[in-house]
Amino acid sequence: MSSQPYILILYYSRQGATRAMAERLAAGVESMRGIEARLRTVPPVSPTCEAVDPEIPAEGAIYADLDDLRHCAGLALGSPTRFGNMAAPLKYFIDTTSELWLGGALVDRPATAFTSTSSLHGGQETTLISMLLPLLHHGMVYAGLPYSEVELMETQAGGTPYGSSHLAGKRSDRPLDDHERRLAFAQGKRLARLALALERCGEDT
Repeated sequence: MSSQPYILILYYSRQGATRAMAERLAAGVESMRGIEARLRTVPPVSPTCEAVDPEIPAEGAIYADLDDLRHCAGLALGSPTRFGNMAAPLKYFIDTTSELWLGGALVDRPATAFTSTSSLHGGQETTLISMLLPLLHHGMVYAGLPYSEVELMETQAGGTPYGSSHLAGKRSDRPLDDHERRLAFAQGKRLARLALALERCGEDT
């Protein structure tokens, strides 16, 4: 197993739009030397208590466990929007992290969030802000997208200072456009740079 620090890119995706964003963030992370991206997802939740999901997904990233989160150098949290909030499967996983919170495992580590919606004004910003709240409770250092990323002023679809976003379209089949791709890449790169800097600060204290 690699001894390099890693950014955990933890996401939930039903139609593939949020997964595509996660992959662009991962490319941004891995454009920085000395750190790697670890893509993980979460299983769906069901109102039927007998429903059991396979231990390994049929495709895409494998399911996250608490150790993925415990040992990460930084976290990118991604979800489609559900009524202006993160999707229930991701919230369910976050709600299981009390032992990490009790031990302060994630204090001072950088974090960010990303989302996708079917409509242009489908709650992207409220979703990102709601995803920020548990990260602050964990003592993480939130990193959005600064306006030095010129695409924030030019985008006609996704992109916010709270984190990257994507307009997936009514059928969730609209691909990431160039602005959305660049912003997701920049977000991953920034998170990796901050994680490396904060790690060095920790070594100096």
